[in-house]
Amino acid sequence: MKKNTNILKLTLLLASSLTIMSGATISPSLPQMASVFESTPNSVFLSKLILTIPALFIALWAPFAGKIIDKIGRLKLFYVSLLLYAIGGSSGYFLDNLYLILVGRAFLGIAVGGIMTIATTLIGDYFKNDERKRFVGYQNAFVGLGGVVFITIGGLLADMDWRYPFLIYGFSLLVLLLSTFYLHEPQAVSKSASTTTNKMVKGLKAFPAILWVIVASALCGMVFFYIIPTQVPFLLDSLNIKGNSLSGYAIACTTLSGTAASLFHRKILAASSYQKVMFLVFLLMGLGFLWVRFTSSYAVILIAMLVIGAGNGLLMPNLNVWLLDSVDESIRGMSSGFLTTGIFLGQFLSPIFFNPVIEKFGIHTSFLFFAIGCLLLTLGFAIRIFSRANKQTVPNNT
Repeated sequence: MKKNTNILKLTLLLASSLTIMSGATISPSLPQMASVFESTPNSVFLSKLILTIPALFIALWAPFAGKIIDKIGRLKLFYVSLLLYAIGGSSGYFLDNLYLILVGRAFLGIAVGGIMTIATTLIGDYFKNDERKRFVGYQNAFVGLGGVVFITIGGLLADMDWRYPFLIYGFSLLVLLLSTFYLHEPQAVSKSASTTTNKMVKGLKAFPAILWVIVASALCGMVFFYIIPTQVPFLLDSLNIKGNSLSGYAIACTTLSGTAASLFHRKILAASSYQKVMFLVFLLMGLGFLWVRFTSSYAVILIAMLVIGAGNGLLMPNLNVWLLDSVDESIRGMSSGFLTTGIFLGQFLSPIFFNPVIEKFGIHTSFLFFAIGCLLLTLGFAIRIFSRANKQTVPNNT
């Protein structure tokens, strides 16, 4: 039984790693793809959308996926999503049209919307209290480690051919196989649809403010963090730092430090609060962006990536535990869907928000504006923390 429990945990960890693969794995290929499809109008911008278009469809689909699993259970949709992930993700290897590749990436996004929502919900179903916080820390550390591995491999494969990184998405078939044997449907979701719906309505009225604070934090965090995979390859190219693998190493640095930060999240949270952790998240990201702006050294940029990655490493476990601790189990799936929407809508909007800034000021100078944005969010959380402290109405970790 213990062995099966360990494999259950491993299966959830592997499923979680699929979410970072959805975008960053092919990031080192972006400049080469833009060159290959240069005859296509706006090829540079469209190549960035290839990275982020899954995020739009994740954001659109995740709330519906959450509602579905609250009514019919978790695993049926989970299996379908894992299969669609392999098909949509690997399609880029076989296609020669930039627009068709975008279509395949859209299906990948629908798959990830289901996988991430269900994985987060299952963690809430399977684990409680400190065990949940501990596992969420392990989850994000594992995702970070997977990011280092997959992004590095993606960079090396991209040096051989820009198509090869797309084949990595077949990894979801292994997760599908493990899921069919070692995951089980939680008993908590075997209630009738009408009862669940009534509780959903009741639960929503009980916590709308905190839900939207969490979702907004997720959106803002991802808007800024996704500057790394979408812009860093082009930044390095502008600084005459050539090579897809070098871009891969830089991006992998953020996941490496994020892995380490995730492991310390539970201890940091125990000594502070969710909002104080968010203050630290945006402070680290802002300082990292500021560092990038004032250097042209690859080594220094790698150090800045480590700082930014540490902030992002605290972001995801903080948001997940904050949400799971704040919502009723009857709306856990739907709430996880909203969180997933916030995360991936931020990823999709990132290049759209910042492309005009980059075109006007240049990519290197634009990192100053990225830093200012993060530091303004840091200030916002500082004001909120001090305001709530003065009122002395909110307990720790809320």
